[in-house]
Amino acid sequence: MRNAYIPNNPVEKIDGYLELFRGKTAGTETLPTENALGRVLSRAVYAKLCDPVYNAAAMDGIAVSSEATSAASEKDPLVLKEGRDFVYVNTGNPVPQEFDAVIMIEDVIVREDGDAEIISPAGSWQHVRVKGESIVEGEMILPSRRRIRAEDVAAIFAGGNTSVEVYKSPVVGVITTGDEMVSSPEDVREGKLLESNSKLFSALIAECGGTAKVYPTVSDDRELLGKAVTKAVNECDIVIVNAGSSAGTKDYAREVIASLGEVYLHGLAAKPGKPTILGIAEGKPVVGIPGYPVSAYISFGLSVKPLINIMTGGATYDDEASVTATLTRNVVSSLKNTEFVRVSLGKVGDKLVATPLERGAAQIMSLVKADGILTIDRYSEGYAGGSEVTVSLRKPLALIEKNLVVIGSNDLVIDVIGEHIPLTSAHVGSMGGIAAMLKNECHIAPIHLLDAATGEYNIPAIRKYFPNEKMALVKGVGRTQGLMLPKGNPLGIISFEDAVKLRLRFANRQRGAGTRILTDYLLAGLGKDGSALRGYDKEFATHLAVGMAVESGAADFGMGVKSAADTLGLDFIPVYDEEYDFLVRETNLADERVKAFIEYISSLDFRNKLKEFAGYASPRTGEIVKC
Repeated sequence: MRNAYIPNNPVEKIDGYLELFRGKTAGTETLPTENALGRVLSRAVYAKLCDPVYNAAAMDGIAVSSEATSAASEKDPLVLKEGRDFVYVNTGNPVPQEFDAVIMIEDVIVREDGDAEIISPAGSWQHVRVKGESIVEGEMILPSRRRIRAEDVAAIFAGGNTSVEVYKSPVVGVITTGDEMVSSPEDVREGKLLESNSKLFSALIAECGGTAKVYPTVSDDRELLGKAVTKAVNECDIVIVNAGSSAGTKDYAREVIASLGEVYLHGLAAKPGKPTILGIAEGKPVVGIPGYPVSAYISFGLSVKPLINIMTGGATYDDEASVTATLTRNVVSSLKNTEFVRVSLGKVGDKLVATPLERGAAQIMSLVKADGILTIDRYSEGYAGGSEVTVSLRKPLALIEKNLVVIGSNDLVIDVIGEHIPLTSAHVGSMGGIAAMLKNECHIAPIHLLDAATGEYNIPAIRKYFPNEKMALVKGVGRTQGLMLPKGNPLGIISFEDAVKLRLRFANRQRGAGTRILTDYLLAGLGKDGSALRGYDKEFATHLAVGMAVESGAADFGMGVKSAADTLGLDFIPVYDEEYDFLVRETNLADERVKAFIEYISSLDFRNKLKEFAGYASPRTGEIVKC
C-alpha cells in the first residue's frame, strides 16, 4: 500500500524527539590515555604530577644566583668560577637549588682558565621553567564532557594520568535497503546502483564519536526488513534505516518501525530531507533516512548526529572556520617569526572578543584552553588592543557564543563554576577585570580590591572607575588570604612582617592582581615597598602557581588563598579575610548566561562544593548589590 502523503513537520519538532533520550548514554569505560583521542570524558581530569616536576633550564647556558650577578656590566665584567658561582646546564636540566637563573651560553664568555665572564646581571628566574609552570598538581586539566584532542592527550599524560574514563562509543547500526543496490563496483549495471551511503554514514558516525555497525543491504521486502531492524535494535544503541522512508509502493521503513515500537514523526519541512522518520523501538532511537545522498547527509545531521552527541555526554565538535574578533589587549610580535597566539573567545553584546592566552612554547594548557588561534604575520609587530583580528576557530562558534566571558581575578571557584556553566576565563587580576569591563569586553569581572583608606572591599573601586554607570556587584565568597609556606614551616615564620625582615624569597602575583594590591598594602603598613622582597618582580598568574613556587623551593613564601595552600599541602598563616565578588553591568543582569551564573552560585550544590575546599565562607553568595 502506498503512503500517499508525508506531513511537513517543523524541523524544531526534532528537539522533542531528542528530549526522549536526554541523559541516556552508552555507558563508560576506562582507556589508556594514548588511546583516548576523539573520545569524550565522563569525568573531569586532574593533574597527578606537575609539569615540569622540577625547576628546569629553559636554555642552554650556565645556572647562577641572580643576586650574585647584580654587579655585572659592560664596563666591569663579572668573573664567575665553575662549581662555585655557576654550573653548566642544557635545556631541560635541573637547576640546582642554590641557583635561580640561567644565562644563555651565547651571553657567556668562557675564559681560557675555565672561568665564565658576563657583562649584564641575570634576572630572578630568568630562563628557568619553575616547577609546575605549565601544569600544577591538583589542577583541573580538562572538564567532563570534553572531546579529547591531540593536545589534550599530551596534557593529560603530562599531568601524570595514564588512563581516563570516557563515555563508550555508541554503536550505530546501518541498514541500507533497495533491490537495486549492490555493494561492489563490478556488479554495477543497468538497474543496479552502487550502494555508497553506508560508507557515508560510517564516516559521519566516526566523526561524531560513534561506532558504525553496517548490516547487509536488505531487499524491498517487509518481512526481511523487519527481521533486520529487530536484529539491529538488539545489538545497537541507535539504528539507521536508509531508504524506504518515502511514499513508494516498496517503502516499508515507516510500517516496520511502527510494528516494532512507535513512529514519533514522519516527514520534515526540510529540502532535502523531507522523508525522515523518527521512531522508537525497545527504548532506542530508530531513524529512517532518505536514500538520496544529500538528503541522507542533511537528515543525519539533523537527527543522528545530536543523538550520538547525547549518548557521548553532550560533547561538541571542532570547527575549522575563521571569525573576526576584537582583541582585548595588546599582542606584541618580534618581527622574526610567524606567531600563532592562542586565544579564548566570547560574545559580549554584539562583539566577539578574543583574549590572548599564555604564549610560552611549553604552555600546553594554553592549547587546551584555546577557542581559536590568532596568526601574526612574520613581518608584523603585532596588534593593539581593540584591533579587529581574524581567528581560526578550534571550537564551534555556536558553542563559543554561549560562553559567559569572565575576565579578572583568579580563584579555584571559577573552575568549579565552569563545570556547570559554559564560560571562558582569563586570569588578568582584579584591575585587569576592571579594564575589561570598562571596554565592554567581559560579562563578569571577578574582583577583590581593598581600599586602603577605608578597609572596604570592591565598592569604593567600582564607584571610582564607574562613577556615572549603573553597575552591580554579585556577592561571591569570603576567603582567607595569607602566607603560603613550605610544609612544616622550616624557617619558623610567624607573620608577614617576619618574612620581610628576613628578606626571604617571595613569589608575587601579576600587576593589577588583588593579591598583589594586598601585598603592597601590607608593605606600606610596614613603611616599605617591593624592594624589600626578593623576587618581587617575578610574576605568577594564579594562586596555585604561587603555591607551587613555594612547594618547589623556588620561593620561601608567597601570598595566596588557603584553598590553594591546602591543595598543595603547604603550611598557611592567615593574614587577611577578604571578599571575592563578581562585577557586572546592571543591563547584563538580564543576560541568560549571567542569570545562569547567579543561579548556580546561589545553589546548594555550589555551597556544598565550597565545603570541599578550606578557607571559604558563603553567607551572601549570589546576593546582588546595586552600585
